[in-house]
This record gives sequence, C-alpha cells and structure tokens, in this order.
Amino acid sequence: MYRKLLIAIDPDDDGEGKRALEASMDLLAEDGELHLASVFSPGGGGFFPHVAEEAPEEKEAAVRETLDLLVRKYLPLNRNATLHVVAGSAGERLVGLAGQLCADLVLLVSRGSSGHWPLRRATVEYVSVNAPCPVLVLPALGKAEPGASEGSE
Repeated sequence: MYRKLLIAIDPDDDGEGKRALEASMDLLAEDGELHLASVFSPGGGGFFPHVAEEAPEEKEAAVRETLDLLVRKYLPLNRNATLHVVAGSAGERLVGLAGQLCADLVLLVSRGSSGHWPLRRATVEYVSVNAPCPVLVLPALGKAEPGASEGSE
C-alpha cells in the first residue's frame, strides 16, 4: 500500500479518470494521501500572439472544475483528493510535482500517441524514466466496436 499517490489525469477523458481513480483505491493505504494532477499548456497565440484562445487563468479554472467533477463522480465518499492544476510541459511538471510531494507512486494511463494530451507517449516515457519514485502505467482500455454502444437501436 502506498502513502502518497499521484495520479496524472487527462481532464478531457472521463473514462481515464474513472479507471485511474478506481485503480488508486486498491493501491492507497487507508490513511494515505491522494493527489490528482493535470497539466495544461498555457499556450500562446502561436503565429497570432495578439489572438488569445483562452486566458491561462480560465484554462486552469476549467481544468480544476473538471478534476473536481471527476472526484465527486468516482472517488468514494470516505476519501479525499488534493487537486493540482499546473501549466507547462506535462512530463516535466509531473516529475517535479512527484518530487515536491514526496510521492510514493505515480499512476498514469497510457493511450500511446493518441488522445488529447500532446505527445502522450513521450510524456509517459519521460515520467517513467525521470520520476523520483515508482511509476505504474495502466494500459488503455480498448475502444468499443462501432455499433456496439449502449442503447443502440
């Protein structure tokens, strides 16, 4: 059992969040600390620096709100989680946060190079190689076959 568990969550993937939180309950000590982290790109306008998609504060608030919703949906009522929303390079920020928290384990869900997190495969590899603690990488769940969704006619 782990005392301090850091879970990296993609806020755009509810299924990944659910899976990671369920797995963490099997790994976390009864009195352990659970930390959920999501890293967002503060972005700039790229070629158009005067055109801002969304202010970093708004992005951070939106990601924090999504993480909070995941916790309320999937974390047992007798458990708490500390949310960490940071801007920057996902791999570097997760490794830094793991060190800052003195985490016993970092939990990631791998989807290879697909998904919304940029360079997902590179992020998983970077964290796995550089984290100051063990890293558990859960494989991605298989995608449902077309037409096999619930409530199909």
